[in-house]
Amino acid sequence: MNFKGSHFPKDIILISIRWYVSYPLSYRHVEELMEERAAHLDHATVSRWVIKYSPLLEAEFRKSKCSV
Repeated sequence: MNFKGSHFPKDIILISIRWYVSYPLSYRHVEELMEERAAHLDHATVSRWVIKYSPLLEAEFRKSKCSV
């Protein structure tokens, strides 16, 4: 995955997406959690990340998933 051009490190982007997808949190809750960890970002930024990167992450995970 290419995170070139983003203003935040890859780790912050991936953690934000993981929290939103894994837990019943809103974009504003994720924003507050990241502010507690000294990463000041907007809830709209988290929304754009989820829309842009979550389908790509799912496709990558499905490639490595073993069939049952």
